[in-house]
Amino acid sequence: MAETSKADGGRLTTHVLDTATGKPAAGLSIALYRLDGSARTHLKTVATNADGRCDAPLLAGREFGIGEYELVFAAGDYLRGQGTELPKPAFLDSVPIRFGMAEPVHYHVPLLISPYGYSTYRGS
Repeated sequence: MAETSKADGGRLTTHVLDTATGKPAAGLSIALYRLDGSARTHLKTVATNADGRCDAPLLAGREFGIGEYELVFAAGDYLRGQGTELPKPAFLDSVPIRFGMAEPVHYHVPLLISPYGYSTYRGS
């Protein structure tokens, strides 16, 4: 089971930028999961605001726990909603990013997307 930390300093945030348009990806759905070995537990689903960010941290304070997580970005739904014609099946539809949080600090996991590529990094 994932070790938890009750430290108030731990938090998880994200944001999404559409590199094809050079704009924030507004209205993109993101699902957050906690990983525990082969178990995958859904914690919440949120959508990005007009700035491509979530209105609140995905995890913070007592919700934050040290362990492994996965963010699944609904990139295909977002791109189709922007009027982008995607092949069937789309090259990128759901974009999963698995990562670990080892200490109760700020983890920022952004996503840069386009119809045929994406990148991520540990931001600040």
